Amino acid sequence: MNLKIPNFKDLEIENIVFDYNGTLAKDGLITQKTAKLLFEICEKYKVFVVTADTFGNAKEELKDFGLELVVLKSKNHMNEKALFVEKLNKNKTISVGNGNNDAKMLKTAIISIAIIGEEGCSKEALISSDIICKDINDAMGMFLNPKRLIATLRK
Repeated sequence: MNLKIPNFKDLEIENIVFDYNGTLAKDGLITQKTAKLLFEICEKYKVFVVTADTFGNAKEELKDFGLELVVLKSKNHMNEKALFVEKLNKNKTISVGNGNNDAKMLKTAIISIAIIGEEGCSKEALISSDIICKDINDAMGMFLNPKRLIATLRK
């Protein structure tokens, strides 16, 4: 996705990095609507899900999407997520999350979206983001209809 956002940034997006629990999934499960949108996004972008895998089922839930699942291993998930985005190329990456451990990842990416969702959103994730969405499906709609990003971010 190449976008020129007036008075904001020119973007060349290749990667989208999602947190899992509270962002893509609720209580470890992805809804049918979110799954449908995720399939479409995986056809257009390199998609990564970076998670602590709280419920232990992310691998099973995400097995059919053609994305890369990264299960966090360090004791500092906040730094591990941010370093992952940095290594991908932060200038070509959008990050999406909702928790305290997502805040640094959200600050690192060229564009970031905080999801309020049914599990809520931490204050740190909220203030670290460029865009706030009420649910993951609205955020995913922006990746499938990039003019929504322009409409939201132009100055």
